[in-house]
Amino acid sequence: MAISISESNKNPRIFSIPEIKFQSGCSRGMPVLGFGTAADPPVDSETTKEAVLRAIELGYRHFDTAALYYSEQPLGEAIIEAIKRGLIKNREELFITSKLWCSDAHGDLVLPAIKKTLENLKMDYIDLYLIHWPVSSKPGIYEYPIKKQDFLPMDFKSVWAAMEECQNLGFTKSIGVSNFSCKKLEYVLAIARIPPAINQVEVNPCWQQKKLREFCKANGIIVTAYSPLGAVGTFYGTNRVMESEVLKEIAQTKGKTVAQVSLRWAYEQGIGVVVKSFSKERMEKNLEIFNWELSEIDSKKISEMPQGRACLGKDYTSEYGPFKTIEQLWDGEI
Repeated sequence: MAISISESNKNPRIFSIPEIKFQSGCSRGMPVLGFGTAADPPVDSETTKEAVLRAIELGYRHFDTAALYYSEQPLGEAIIEAIKRGLIKNREELFITSKLWCSDAHGDLVLPAIKKTLENLKMDYIDLYLIHWPVSSKPGIYEYPIKKQDFLPMDFKSVWAAMEECQNLGFTKSIGVSNFSCKKLEYVLAIARIPPAINQVEVNPCWQQKKLREFCKANGIIVTAYSPLGAVGTFYGTNRVMESEVLKEIAQTKGKTVAQVSLRWAYEQGIGVVVKSFSKERMEKNLEIFNWELSEIDSKKISEMPQGRACLGKDYTSEYGPFKTIEQLWDGEI
């Protein structure tokens, strides 16, 4: 996996964020550090817009959104404003990821869904489009949590074919998945003409996903981490990362924060990371992970930390749906 330094960010106050190049040969690399726009609890559009503008000013160039987050429109507005202010020259300086929600995960609804996403963002294309979860739900209903009786098994063949069509038509530069296990990735790879470029999943020092990362690496799929700090403060989050004595000890030795150690660890694993904080101070701190390294001893200590998934995905299981237990949802990878 080749990593190169982006030259798009000319802000002299900060350094550029390294990029991961896709094995598909896509000319646009993905900045390894992305800015997440999923707010839990939800915030108003203006708050999201101002946070994105602040992030662009600081040097973030990868922004992660989704139909479910209701952040596509304020993200698009912020980008237009950033261009007007001269923070960036054009939209091409940015890498934009969005996601297909479960109610649109039907073969005939994927194209209308990405067109709606582009309309919300006021863009002609996005850089990456992901299937949000490996399950479908009753069409036309955007809600979370999904009603238990509304879950449906996903027709992976027709949905993935429609995702490929999105790329072939130029609506997105690359396509991928989110929250897919090794087994589900194997199925998609078996039917795909265009293999998934990305699998966005929970990864942090307390849930390192070694098996999944090895599988993805062997198949040319880049892993991007959400909840890299444990998603503290969310309904499913855990404080095991931020309260880890191992990470605290390493942070103290390095003169860094636990968050910086966690993000640096992820970066050294060769994966992308999506961070979510609307605090300017934390947004700045999250960028300060590229000019130092963890020692071999540090990395070994982290590799030996107790493991446990925080995002169990219980809300995507149902007695009426394809996955009745979390074991079925993750194919035993829990």
